[in-house]
Order: sequence, then structure tokens, then C-alpha cells
Amino acid sequence: MNITTFLRKFSLCSCLQRKVTTNALKSKTKNTSSKQWLSRQLSDPYVEKAKLMNYRCRSAFKLLEINDKYHILKPGHVVLDVGAAPGSWSQVLAHTVNSNESDKDLPTGVVIAIDKQNIYPIDGVHIFGNMDFTSIETQKKILEFLNKRTVDAVVSDMAPSATGIRYMDNENMLKLCYSVLRFALEISVKNASFLVKLWQCGETKQLENDIAQFYNKVKVVKPSASRSDSTEIYLLGREFKGLKT
Repeated sequence: MNITTFLRKFSLCSCLQRKVTTNALKSKTKNTSSKQWLSRQLSDPYVEKAKLMNYRCRSAFKLLEINDKYHILKPGHVVLDVGAAPGSWSQVLAHTVNSNESDKDLPTGVVIAIDKQNIYPIDGVHIFGNMDFTSIETQKKILEFLNKRTVDAVVSDMAPSATGIRYMDNENMLKLCYSVLRFALEISVKNASFLVKLWQCGETKQLENDIAQFYNKVKVVKPSASRSDSTEIYLLGREFKGLKT
């Protein structure tokens, strides 16, 4: 299947076309939520470990674990980090692909970080902060920066703002996943990797199958740093097949 056929199929995907007709569910009070969040943070070993290792967020350990197991990143790689704020994945990437030139004997990679929120500077990372990845204009800016270069990996820890309505949140998450996949297909070199976060739902298998049309190996991954009570998972595509022209 070529990209045109794939996008036509995606545009008709029922999970993304259903109209929202339900009323919003009543949320918990801010006070209760804040207390629960604080309690969880204080008892989370990854939070303390992130502080000790100077990572901006505990999520750094998710990417570290995935790369340690599947070896999708190496020095010299060009990588796009989508949904990068506050920057912990970009910190990992800068060191792993050597875009920060921490090892002068290794090839120097490139890391591009994009997020709607502001991202404070990270050594060796080209930052596109306060920009909506799903915007055509934003994607044009990324293409201009790449200047016809292809990327070795696209990684996304992006998530939508939660509404509290599960199926609506899942649909919004899937829209983001497909947006990242569509762009990855345009800019990836053959045998590149693709990593995207989503919330497990009834459409997970369909997304997995769609990724498998373009990547030889697809794996559902849940790193140990992902909270056990979370529906968060990652889909990892390896060995990009390239697009038929």
C-alpha cells in the first residue's frame, strides 16, 4: 500500500469520524487530585532517579529502556522528537546520537524537538517550541530545517489534553498518532524506526496493523517506567520499508 492509499483509508477511519454526543463526566476535585499526584510522586523511585541524573522528567527512563532493548538509536542518527516538552527524551537522544558532541570520536547526530509548550534549551538539540506539530505550517518548517535530509527515527511521547471522557481521549490520541506516522513516512530513511505513545483502546490493533504496512517489525512495548495502573503503551516500528513511488 502506498502513502496515498493509506491516507485515504485513514481519513475514512470510523474511530476518527464519530461525532461526540455525550456529556462530560464529572471530574474529581482539584484538591483530591493534587493530593493523589503528590503522594504518587513522593513514592515513585523514577522521580528521584531523574533528579539524581539531571533528567527533566521521569519519562527519560522509558526511552532509555526501549533503546537498551531494541537498539533503535546510535551515534550519528538524525531523530525527530515529537511532544518533547519538558525535554527529557531530547536529553537522552542528544547523548545517545551524540548530537551534543560529548564524544569527539563518534559521529555527530541531529536531534529536533517539537512541542506546543516551551522547551528550555538543551545542548545539541534544535528546538521548535510553542509550535503545534499537527499544523501544516509547523511541518513545513521542520522540512525546511531538514533541507531534504531524511531521519533515522521519529519518536513521540505526545498526548492530548485529557477531557476525562475515555473514548474521546482515545480518539484524540489516535489522531495524534496517525499525524506523527504520516509525517514519519514522508521523512524517514529506509530501515528507520518509529516509536509512538498511545493509550490502549479498541483501536490499538488497527494502528499496529497500519504501522506494520510500512515497517517490517512492530512491537507493543510497555517500559517498566510506565506506571502499572496506566493504559499507556508504546508502538515500536523498526526497519522502515520505504514508500513505493
